[in-house]
Amino acid sequence: MTTVFVHRDGRTEQATSIDRAWLDPAAGVFLWVDLAAPSIPESLILSDTFVFHRLSVDDAMSAIQYPKVEAYVGYLYIVLHGIDYREDRKGFRTNDVDFFLGPNYLVTVHDGRARSIAELRDHCPRNPRILGEGPVALFHRIVDSMVDHYRPEVDKLEQRLDELEKAIFSQPDPKLIRRILDEKRQVALLRRILTPQRDVIGRLARRDFVEITTSMSFHFRDVYDHVVRLADDAMIFQDRITGMLDAHLSNVSNRLNEVMKVLTVVATIFMPLTLLTGMFGMNLNLPHFPGGEAAQFWWLFGGMMAVVVTMLVMFRRKRWI
Repeated sequence: MTTVFVHRDGRTEQATSIDRAWLDPAAGVFLWVDLAAPSIPESLILSDTFVFHRLSVDDAMSAIQYPKVEAYVGYLYIVLHGIDYREDRKGFRTNDVDFFLGPNYLVTVHDGRARSIAELRDHCPRNPRILGEGPVALFHRIVDSMVDHYRPEVDKLEQRLDELEKAIFSQPDPKLIRRILDEKRQVALLRRILTPQRDVIGRLARRDFVEITTSMSFHFRDVYDHVVRLADDAMIFQDRITGMLDAHLSNVSNRLNEVMKVLTVVATIFMPLTLLTGMFGMNLNLPHFPGGEAAQFWWLFGGMMAVVVTMLVMFRRKRWI
């Protein structure tokens, strides 16, 4: 679905098509084109109407791209990730949003699940200030909203880690290992997305590109601070989940040791009983045995002791005891 907003003469209107004259900065208009799950004909807007570079168009139409920012002639190509939120699913997944930022236009490409863009798209016709402040300001609004949507999901992740930490020490069940590994995968995904995203927004805050003015760089610096805090939280979560995994394995090992201790005590109690019943229950009647029938018991007893001594010597040489 293609949505086109044009701001001119202090008003923002939704248009049905794109006039090529609007792409000229001298036209005095601001343009926002949103492509939600674009079809092949709709994607031609990128290559035919705006004449974007082929590599950036290919990246925008691909399913997954990691956060990055690239400067092309006349525009910036930025890829950022937003939270893909669903009520019926624990954890989170991200969806990438592609931005083409020009001097007087902003083109957004996504799969239709971008909440930040949907919210601004609904308010844009009623609030001319959203697009009237320029495409860079609109881009900042979208990015700021995307980063804000991370915080509730990160807080939910932290709450799940707290509950999991309590369960490890109160109910050390071996089945908890699956939950721990699931949360570890979520934390790894969070770090893998936030780290490059932090670098991208950091470049926007440092004014590495002429499209970002000094005043707008201050706004991006505020967003950068939020992303840094989220990245720090993700690093702390990584350390916590590693400690929780070690603690869980230690608890399971300690429980196993306790069970083995009880079994060892039981086995130790019955060992002398088994020895006594075995030795005195032997039916010895071996013909031609040295010493006669009376010495057979002691010959067998000496052989048993020799086996024990041989095994102890072997264990000692192998440093098992």
